[in-house]
Order: sequence, then C-alpha cells, then structure tokens
Amino acid sequence: MSQIRAAITGIFGYVPPTVLSNKDLEKMVDTSDEWITTRTGINERRIQNEPGLAMSDMGVEAVKGLLEKTNIDPETIDCLICATVTSDMTFPDSANIILDKLGIKNAYGFDIRAACSGFLYSLAHASRLIESGAYKKIVVVGGDKMSSIVDYTDRATCIIFGDGAGAILLEPSTNEFGFIDAVLRSDGSGREYLHMKAGGSLKPASVETVLAREHYVYQEGQKVFKVAVNGMITAINDVLERNNKTIADLDWLVPHQANMRIITSVGEGVGIPSERVMLNIMKYGNTTSGTIPLCLWDYESQIKKGDTIVMSAFGGGFTWGAVLLTWAY
Repeated sequence: MSQIRAAITGIFGYVPPTVLSNKDLEKMVDTSDEWITTRTGINERRIQNEPGLAMSDMGVEAVKGLLEKTNIDPETIDCLICATVTSDMTFPDSANIILDKLGIKNAYGFDIRAACSGFLYSLAHASRLIESGAYKKIVVVGGDKMSSIVDYTDRATCIIFGDGAGAILLEPSTNEFGFIDAVLRSDGSGREYLHMKAGGSLKPASVETVLAREHYVYQEGQKVFKVAVNGMITAINDVLERNNKTIADLDWLVPHQANMRIITSVGEGVGIPSERVMLNIMKYGNTTSGTIPLCLWDYESQIKKGDTIVMSAFGGGFTWGAVLLTWAY
C-alpha cells in the first residue's frame, strides 16, 4: 500500500485594502522612509482598520477564496486549523468563528498559538492528521491582525508589523508529492525578549496594565535577531540532512518575512541563491502567521509541480522550525 502524504492542493491569500506606507508612519512617529527601509526592507504594510472587523474576517476571505478557487464543497472540509496570536477573543478559537461565518458545519477547528512559527506548526500537525488516513480535507489558515496589538507610538515595533492572512488546502496524495518532514523547536526562556506583558492569566487586563501600555508587542530586536538567524539556519540544515538532501536540491526557500536583514542572513547562512528565496516583506511587512502562506500565494505562478520547498520561521516565545515538502500542482 502506498504511503499517504499530505499535499497542498490550493493556496489563497487576503490582505486588507488600507495601505500604511513608510511616509504615513513618518507623520506618526519619529522615523523616516529611509530609516525603515534600511533596517527592515519594508516599504508599506496593510492595516485592517474597518470598524467591527477582526482577524477571523481576514481568515474568512482567505478560506472563501481558497474554496472557490479549488471548487471544493465546504461541507467536505474535515478540519480547520488557524495559526494566530490575535484571535478575535480569548475564547472561542478563531478557527471556530471562521467556520461559523462560512457556514461550514461538518468540520471541527482549533487555533495554534506559536507566534510567527504558527503556520509551520499548524501545517505539520495537519499533515500528520492527513497521513493517519482519518481526514481527507484540512484547511490551514495563517494570519494576524497585528495592528490590534502594535503600539503606534513605539517606532521599534510599529514599523515592522502588518495585517493579512493566507489559507491552504491539504489533501491525501499517494505519489511523491507533498509533506515530507518537519523540524519544530521551542524555548520558553525567550519570552523575556519577545512577548505581550498583559492580557493573560499572569497579568489580567486592568486599568493599570492599560495605562502602562502593556497590551502591545514588546521586542528586544538585537537579541531576537541573533537567535532567529541561528535557529532558522539550524532548522533548515537539520530537516535537509535528516532527509538526505542539500541546498542544491532546493527549488525554493520560503522564510518568515520578519525583517530583510534576517531573511538575507538566513539565505546567506544556508548558502542558497537569493533568486530562490521568496520575498514580499516590502509590501506586506511582518504579518506573523500570515507571512509564509502569503509568500506562497504571491509566488504560486512561479512554483512548478514537483518543486522541493523548505519553509522556515522564528517566533516569539521562542518558537522556530522548518518544513520540507514537494509541491503537488
């Protein structure tokens, strides 16, 4: 009997229509277009600023586009996993809200909160569910409304993040195409350098936490940079070595779009030519769980069936990893 693999059979992305450019940020904080571009590679980012819209609404648009594009009956979806750190509410999970808004009744859903690595964690777990033979169609959503937790008076963080979401469809494959392996890691001591101080059970929301501006992203950039680059390089090399492959076998590297310097350092560190590194940080910024699916969406026309792809990410907490797969269409 042939081995069942989980193959990506469709991809769709969504970004809000409102553009927040570097020039716009110049009017909000002490910064400049040149300063932002030089340090991050970002020219603009998308912001979901329409009243009453949440992260789930971006997920709904991504999944709706995915189902229409693949001509899949929503009632055949078995499961929806949503990678996000900006859930609509503390509970229920945004995955369940997305399912409800789309009227999908036969699937169950849950969120994975692994910061910028969330999409990789979700993809790996969904793939294992497909490989078990128990599920035929799983949707993985990666997205965040980072504007909801960014302090637009803090130039160290507000220049980096944007809003957006992407969705993929996973289905069983009995040929050589699909998910191969994943190396996933975490180190909770990293919470000191990248976190949100308040809003959890350790420090519930209060007048004091709001006045202290503790419900926003906190990041120590230099420390995160060093650990992120090393973690992503190590994970990429590990997943390739474990599967008897080298960088020469790779058609594409899809790095988390955190910062141009990190992307460049990782690419150079593993020795892959820049033309084989997917890049769209300049127009979307860092959408955390959304960056990798949005890259796949942007580059879909350039990816060929059978292409060998490694995705890698690093996120707050710390979380990091790499996924190896072959493209199925």
